[in-house]
Amino acid sequence: MRYFGNNIITLVNNLLISYTDQGPVKAPVVIFIHGFPLNKTMWKKQVEVLKEDYRVIAYDIRGHGDSDTGTEDFSISLFENDLIMFMDKLGIDKASLCGLSMGGYIALNAIIYNPERFDSLVLSDTSCLADTPEARTKRLNVINTIFENGVSNYADESVKNLFAPESFTTKEAEIFSVREMIRNTNEESICCSLLALSARKETCHKLSDIDIPVLILVGEEDKITPPEVSGMMHENIKDSTLHVIQHAAHLSNMENPEEFNNQLQRFFEKVYKEQTITSTYTGNSIKSQLRYKLNILLSF
Repeated sequence: MRYFGNNIITLVNNLLISYTDQGPVKAPVVIFIHGFPLNKTMWKKQVEVLKEDYRVIAYDIRGHGDSDTGTEDFSISLFENDLIMFMDKLGIDKASLCGLSMGGYIALNAIIYNPERFDSLVLSDTSCLADTPEARTKRLNVINTIFENGVSNYADESVKNLFAPESFTTKEAEIFSVREMIRNTNEESICCSLLALSARKETCHKLSDIDIPVLILVGEEDKITPPEVSGMMHENIKDSTLHVIQHAAHLSNMENPEEFNNQLQRFFEKVYKEQTITSTYTGNSIKSQLRYKLNILLSF
């Protein structure tokens, strides 16, 4: 049984996961994976735009938003396993993924190790690289700072790096929202996530194995995962598309949602239009082709 709406709770991998599920029942599925240390509400404007044509799901990674933390050590592999089990729980055989930053790390791992489960991939403001020794040390220092000064101070410092300079005068509501998301994430989850990010393995050597449509989006002023990194991934993923989002830094979907959403709509329209054409003409009979077309029409 499918539940519609926001802040739905389900049991996955021995913990309660909170998620949003909108859109037609039989439409293609698009799953959004948020960045660190945010939650599913960062995708609000994407869900609103896509829910007319797709079944759109955004969920809280364990330890974030309204999802349980659990007892296991955080890792990108654990987050990826949670995602696959979440899809199984909801009865989703295949979906498209859109992940930003940490969400992109999870999405890449999911595609690499479970390629048969996905139709397409959107990588936003993310990277296939592992942390350098300097970056790992910096994350450990951040953990110490959080222990000493608390999450609120960490939130205030974080937003300075997440947004483009112009956003501080044009996107005040979004900055407030992100600051609150961070402040409402418990200290344990933030620190455990930082450790998971510092220990993640590179996936760059696997990029050439990806054989589904891929869209790469990055804010033109992203200093955390800069456009050069996105360009490198684009060069290594065959038939991928790269688009730089203007007037945005690391949270490009929130800073310039109009351009971000336009790219998503064009991409998914192409992905599922091509799939429909291919599937329609691989039936064994005219009857099977008509049945397939009828199912498509009835799903909207």
